[in-house]
Amino acid sequence: MVAFPPRRQPSRKGSMADVPKDLLEQIKELERLFTVDQAKLKEVTERFVKELAKGLSVEGGNIPMNPTWVMGYPDGNETGTFLALDMGGTNLRVCEIILIEEKGEFDIIQSKYRMPEELKTGESEELWEYIADCLQQFIEYHHDVEDLQQIDKLPLGFTFSFPVTQDYIDNGVLQRWTKGFDIAGVEGKDVAPLFEAALEKRKLPVKLSALINDTTGTLIASHYTDDTMQIGCIFGTGCNAAYMENCGSVPKIAEYNLPPDMPIAINCEYGAFDNEHVVLPRTPYDVIIDEDSPRPGQQAFEKMIAGLYLGELFRLVLVDLHDNKHVKLFENQDIGKLREAYSLDASFLSMIEEDPFENLSETGELFQRELKLKANKPELELCRRLAELIGTRAARLSACGVAAICKKKNIQSCHVGADGSVFNRYPHFKARGAQALREILDWPKGKRDPIDIQAAEDGSGVGAALIAALTIKRVKAGNHAGIRNTEGML
Repeated sequence: MVAFPPRRQPSRKGSMADVPKDLLEQIKELERLFTVDQAKLKEVTERFVKELAKGLSVEGGNIPMNPTWVMGYPDGNETGTFLALDMGGTNLRVCEIILIEEKGEFDIIQSKYRMPEELKTGESEELWEYIADCLQQFIEYHHDVEDLQQIDKLPLGFTFSFPVTQDYIDNGVLQRWTKGFDIAGVEGKDVAPLFEAALEKRKLPVKLSALINDTTGTLIASHYTDDTMQIGCIFGTGCNAAYMENCGSVPKIAEYNLPPDMPIAINCEYGAFDNEHVVLPRTPYDVIIDEDSPRPGQQAFEKMIAGLYLGELFRLVLVDLHDNKHVKLFENQDIGKLREAYSLDASFLSMIEEDPFENLSETGELFQRELKLKANKPELELCRRLAELIGTRAARLSACGVAAICKKKNIQSCHVGADGSVFNRYPHFKARGAQALREILDWPKGKRDPIDIQAAEDGSGVGAALIAALTIKRVKAGNHAGIRNTEGML
């Protein structure tokens, strides 16, 4: 996860009056490279709509558009006690969520456990054993019973935020590891039995009701508290969106013969948009990031907007300018630390953009502290402008995915629930994204935006519990579509 500092007051605008000609020329060139105008936003969005539709087709496309088997929204009247397990790249979070009688209300208790680095590249069994150990500790602590067998089996929603193929809501075949995980022998396998075996070994009073992605959870949790929410998004280390589609518009599940108007949540995994590099305005620096990444040619959209890559883009530009003999940047200084790949993350840009001082003194201190570089005022002005350009481009492109879903579904007005460190903590991200939506969708000036991106509810905790509740509710109603272990749900 990208770590951001606390939010600050709005920053100053800056002045280029004292920037020498060579740096001014470079700033103009950077503005040309990183600026995404209205025409390009619209072009990207139109291509996006086509790729979303292609992903739902039998043939498939770059964007996986994974059916989640979450068949509809909660109505706010769900009740009961549920566990939620959230497996992220840094922490493992265990929650107990009580859905209470008041519509759209809930109580939550939770604990976090560190995800040991050695587990991420260790043995498969060690991972599931550790997760089961954490669950056991949580249940024993919060339920205060001598014998766990005294507890009725608790339904669990498991937020497993890695790309999976799901033929059922209670299973998931791992397509590939992300977020620094690389455990042999799991890709291509159903992770549900591996997890359930570890639960059974400890005789834990837990039944897996749903395996979900955090983005789908964000959609469901946000709609639970605000029924105008129709899209869930993540803008953090990665990027993604989920929305509710009609089964009749998903040709790749036609064999199930589901009612065409029955809703089904789609986990887009749209970081893979434009992997063919047809429309995204990639710079030479974006090309380097892709070619040097563990998986070149994949996640093209994500590599231009996600927090994991913003700092690296910034670093690559500065190294390139320093090495250009026609540009005087950090002259006669050792830029060894700046040459270290991925040594800067999005929080570095965030701090630059939030520097409130006219002389950019805090940015100067940041460069001295983190990179051992003494930057003069013109150099700081260039760095400030570069951070603004990269941050603005990310926000503007991120709006294309939201606009594409709205266009595909003909959504004229809704709330969008967004989560993730970049959305929540990067300065001006929300405002820049909103401006891009206005330009793409041609809204009249002076009126309230009909589509508004807002902070989401807790998708990986509350969302997972709600999806477990919805799945059990469906089984009781006799709707078994996309549920493997129907008997075990009750």
